[in-house]
Amino acid sequence: MSCASLDALPLLPFFLPASGGQRYCLLHLPPPGRSARGGILYVHPFAEELNKSRHVAAAQARAFAAAGYSVLQIDLFGCGDSSGDFSEARWDIWHNDLHLACAWLAQRVDGPLTMWGLRLGALLALDFANRAPLPLARLLLWQPELDGRRSIDRFLRLRLATSMLAGGTQEAPGQARAALAQGAAVEVAGYRLAPELAQAIEGVSGSALLPAVPVYWLDYQGPEQAAAPLPPLARQWREHGAPVHVASFGDGPFWHSGELLECPQLLDATRALCRDWLDEERTSP
Repeated sequence: MSCASLDALPLLPFFLPASGGQRYCLLHLPPPGRSARGGILYVHPFAEELNKSRHVAAAQARAFAAAGYSVLQIDLFGCGDSSGDFSEARWDIWHNDLHLACAWLAQRVDGPLTMWGLRLGALLALDFANRAPLPLARLLLWQPELDGRRSIDRFLRLRLATSMLAGGTQEAPGQARAALAQGAAVEVAGYRLAPELAQAIEGVSGSALLPAVPVYWLDYQGPEQAAAPLPPLARQWREHGAPVHVASFGDGPFWHSGELLECPQLLDATRALCRDWLDEERTSP
């Protein structure tokens, strides 16, 4: 299907009523006259990475819709165009948002339900899938951040970098983490991080979670890098019996790039990695 045809696919923006207000959603629908073969829920990444990656996520959502899926993109509480401020966001609220979105999608779509997460959204999707009250068919993880503590460390380093670039009094390493430990919120690149959210994220690790459904995992591999080995966590999951399929892409780290990157390799790699269920369900009666 051509790019022009993808752009012409039905797209329904709406607000989903939820606790504490409403959640902004985009529903990508299959071509007119074609019933959906299943539903896919997209779980966006953390803070500014949400904005950096919107265009790539939308392109992939359109591709899935063209293949016959209903794809739901939801801005979680305190994020994007949904109700609440980022400082009010909590991990459990985001869990509730995903449950609401899954239930909404399952009521309207016959067929398997897939969760697709990017970066920290992949960890949230994995954590949710391990205690989801609704059956899920699979997880699609794009460049997953699967260690919560490491994710918070990386986020807090942005605060140090901003302090250095500002040229003023430089913050001592560990100062922001100490503030969080004392129950104070800290601001990082314009986002006010609550200690409750930071603590909850730090308490989640992929090494303590074993997926109960097949996992499709894509990692970025730069042109200067040799063939990437199997991620240690993917190997661990396989050793414990979880079906894990891994591939790479080379477009670039679009989730934090200073410019908007088009990612045709990522979309092609996703289509190839997911061919077993995409093709199987396409030909099923």
